[in-house]
Amino acid sequence: MNISISMYSLASTISKEKWSIVDFIDYASSIGIDGVELLDIYWANKEDKDEEIEQVLTALKSYNLQVAAYDITNNFVKESVEERAEEVAKVLNGIEVAKKIGTSIVRVFCGDIHGDNTYENGSAWIIEGLKKCAETAEKEQVYLAIENHGLLAGKSKQVNEIIKAVNNPYVKTTFDTGNFLLVHEKPTEAFEQLKNEIVHVHFKDFRKKEENEPLRGFRSTEGVELIGVIPGDGEVDLAYIVNGLKDSNYNGWLSIEYEGHDDAKMANEEAVRRLKTY
Repeated sequence: MNISISMYSLASTISKEKWSIVDFIDYASSIGIDGVELLDIYWANKEDKDEEIEQVLTALKSYNLQVAAYDITNNFVKESVEERAEEVAKVLNGIEVAKKIGTSIVRVFCGDIHGDNTYENGSAWIIEGLKKCAETAEKEQVYLAIENHGLLAGKSKQVNEIIKAVNNPYVKTTFDTGNFLLVHEKPTEAFEQLKNEIVHVHFKDFRKKEENEPLRGFRSTEGVELIGVIPGDGEVDLAYIVNGLKDSNYNGWLSIEYEGHDDAKMANEEAVRRLKTY
C-alpha cells in the first residue's frame, strides 16, 4: 500500500495561501509520502488545462511522486436528459485527464438529494450515467471509484447495489472511512460489505460535536453534528480497516483526507506519521 494526501485535505491552506496545484505538490513532496490525489475543482483554467497539466507532470517527475487518483465533482441526479448528459461529459473528461496525469483511478460521486428525490428514484439515473461512463473507462482501463458520499450512495449497501447494477469490472469504490459515520453506519461493518470492491481509500475520521462547542461540523442524516479530526482521534477503527486491507491483499492507495479545524499542514503531517504506524 502507498500513502498519498488528497488536495482537499489542505483546502483551508490552499484557500488562505492561494496555492496552485504545483504549490500543493511542492508541499506534498516535503512530508514523506508516495503520491497526491488531485481534484477537478482546483484547475486554474478549467476549460484549457493542457499548460497546467504539463507543469503538474514536471513537478511530479522532479519529486518522484505519482497521482493516486483524480477526483471528479459530478452529480448524476438531475431532472433533465440534457443535464445528465453534462454530468456524463464531466466524468468522460475526467477519464481523459486521468490518463494524461498518470492515474488509473477517477473518484466519482453518485448524486445529491434535492426536491422530492430519494435514493430509490435517483438510483436509476445514477446507474444509467455510470453505465455510459463505464464503457469509456473499460476501454481506457481507468477505474471509476464511487465514493460513499452524501445521501445517495452514502451507505455500503447502496454502493454495492450500484456497482452490481452497472456490472462493469472498472466500476469499483473509493472507500471513505469517515463518511459512513454521517449515515450512521459503522465503518468496520461497511468495510466487510465492500472490501472486495475497493480500489482506493480515503483515510478520514470524525468525532461527535460536544455540547455548546463553537466549532461547525458536518450534520448526519439523523441531525448529529460531526467534527473532522486527525485520523485516530475520532470514532473510526482505522487499525481494523488497514489490517483488513492487508488481509484482502489490497495494494492500492491510502489517501489522507482531513476535514477538521486544526492547522491543515500540521494535521496532515501527523496523519502521515500515524498511517505509517498503522
